[in-house]
Amino acid sequence: MKTPILTLIATLALALPAYTGNNHSHEKKVAGPNGGRIMKAIVPQAEFFVTSDRKVQITFLSEDGKAIAPAAQSVTVTAGERSAPTKLTFVKSGDTLISEQPLPDGNDFPTVVQIKVTPEAKAVAVKFNLNLSECPGCKLKEYACICSH
Repeated sequence: MKTPILTLIATLALALPAYTGNNHSHEKKVAGPNGGRIMKAIVPQAEFFVTSDRKVQITFLSEDGKAIAPAAQSVTVTAGERSAPTKLTFVKSGDTLISEQPLPDGNDFPTVVQIKVTPEAKAVAVKFNLNLSECPGCKLKEYACICSH
């Protein structure tokens, strides 16, 4: 009776790491060309970057990570506390899209980026917590951190 129980416990102990979030990616994190967060769920990929005046800059990237001019893409960002979120709209500025409004006050809040590749396309949403503190390891903002801390 002890042998089947010990076998079961040993099997579970070996299998448990696969179910506890330990199946992480070994892909190296890379910052965008401006030091922002790369949003990989969007094709072409795009960089989310917060400027010094708290506006959001979206830069679309080629396959080799270089900035490309936006085409027909449209972007909206909803950020801030859920009870009173701020909705940002964007205009074209050179090879980027820049928000017309600044981010709300605060240093750490939920953010949803919605990008439509074409006016007819379904919006792709990327959700993350926008933490504007500086990372002590890589010196980027926490939202764009490339460390493995």
